Amino acid sequence: MTRRSERLAARIEEGATGLASFAEGLSAAEWTLPVGNGQGDRRPIGVLVHHVAALYPIEVDVARAIAAGAAVMDLTWDAIATMNAEHAREHADVTKEVALELLRRNGRDAAEAVREFTDEELDTAAPFSLSFGAPMTAQFVVEDHAMRHSWHHLARMRLALGR
Repeated sequence: MTRRSERLAARIEEGATGLASFAEGLSAAEWTLPVGNGQGDRRPIGVLVHHVAALYPIEVDVARAIAAGAAVMDLTWDAIATMNAEHAREHADVTKEVALELLRRNGRDAAEAVREFTDEELDTAAPFSLSFGAPMTAQFVVEDHAMRHSWHHLARMRLALGR
């Protein structure tokens, strides 16, 4: 573990913990409140909590691929929208307990995986389709996806609830 990888991992844990703490205090009605993203996506808060948790392994795998110098060009925003819609259908009735347990476990596992990155791996760049094929570093992918994801959805949840 390097100092950089530890700091990145700690921020992943901070985001997962913040989202979990927020979600723990939600009422049953709040858990099912749809959250808008400005693009027609109106998934309920509970589904979004589970969504963040479920994507940690995928986000870490993408960062690992970039860290190995492999281009990631098959991941598109359309594919993500399809995956998100499918996830929302499959987990429409997710319970708070199930979502929070997955969030804690996958957040912890993602942080542990990021701790294994070397500075050289974090600095490795490869073409990344979500950035229009620009060569992005593994550190960017960790920060923009595994780390930022919980913060992004938590901000939208707070906005939806007026908090």
